Order: sequence, then structure tokens, then C-alpha cells
Amino acid sequence: MHVDQFEVRLARVRHRFATAIESKISDAVVSADHMTHDGHSALEYVSKSYRELHNICGIGPTVGFTATGDAASTAKASWAIAVRSVSGSARHAVRRKRIIWCRTL
Repeated sequence: MHVDQFEVRLARVRHRFATAIESKISDAVVSADHMTHDGHSALEYVSKSYRELHNICGIGPTVGFTATGDAASTAKASWAIAVRSVSGSARHAVRRKRIIWCRTL
């Protein structure tokens, strides 16, 4: 009986993840589109995209979306490399990060 409750709960989490994944990816892409803005707002978009990817990486494989989690993990790793390799103007660096990240999805 305990196993049945676990399966029911896991199915609920899996369903929530499946229904939200498209909007999470869309939110991350929309944030990427806004990363070339100057000032504080660009930083907010970078953070939001990274958080969305991080959430997908962690939850996806746990609820049976291994390939989705792997793709998000690859995108997140590319994102981190781009963030660490910042050179030149901030606007140019953010554009470069966005291009690298979008290619991974």
C-alpha cells in the first residue's frame, strides 16, 4: 500500500513537470532574448534562465524525463562556460552567451 501512495505522488509530480516544461523552456528562451539589455535587467534575465535550466536539470531525470534533463544540463554547462569566459563589453558577452545557450536547446 505504501508503494502505491508513492507511485501516485510521483505520478502527480511527473504530470506537473510535464505540463510545465514547455513554459519553463519558453521562459528561459524569452529571458535569453532579453539578455542584451543594458544594466540590471540583463542580470535578472541571466539569473532567471539559469534557474529555469537548473530546475529542469534536477527534476527532469527524477521524474522520468532523462533526455530533457540531460539537454538542460548541457545547456546549463554551456551557459556556465560562457559566463566564465566573459571578455570585451558586457553587451557583447551577454549576446555571445545567448547564442551559445540557444544552440544547445
